Amino acid sequence: MRVAEFDREKVLCAAMNAFVDKGYNKTSMQDLKQATGLHPGSIYCAFGNKRGLLLAALEHYAQESRQKFENCFDAQPTIREGFRCYFELLLLSCEHQSDCLMQKALSDMHRQDNEMESHICQLLSDWQALITEKIISGQQCGEISSDQTAKMLSQYLVMSIFGLRSYSHLSSEPDVLRGLVDRVLSVLE
Repeated sequence: MRVAEFDREKVLCAAMNAFVDKGYNKTSMQDLKQATGLHPGSIYCAFGNKRGLLLAALEHYAQESRQKFENCFDAQPTIREGFRCYFELLLLSCEHQSDCLMQKALSDMHRQDNEMESHICQLLSDWQALITEKIISGQQCGEISSDQTAKMLSQYLVMSIFGLRSYSHLSSEPDVLRGLVDRVLSVLE
């Protein structure tokens, strides 16, 4: 059997966009063929099936998101400024109406595919744990308030991020969204 040759990252990015645009259930193999440039046989050979492609796209998205998150903290002198940087990236994403693949896939998979739903929940838990680690570091050095536990603050930030992404469809006015972000980040003071 011939091995499929393609740029895996490019294909995964294209698949991510297709799944975000239409949702998993409404994304057909024809949609994926058009988005990725791969024939269905190549998709099946490389990823097993549409579900396998979604799993690979989710892993890629999680890795890419983690890197963007870490880059924000690497580029800033304080942890609070790292969070500000990260939320600025989220605002840009909201302005471009870019949805979160994990949030979208979780909504699509809820009560349909328990294994996939659990996998997505684990990816989201890993992301929240990363946020918790940053908050703990900030609390230890006195940059972030210790009035609430790091876990509670990270849960609040994750909930706020989900809410921000959803609310941006209702109101995409940058000043409104920025004001909401300021309010959210005030819990770290």
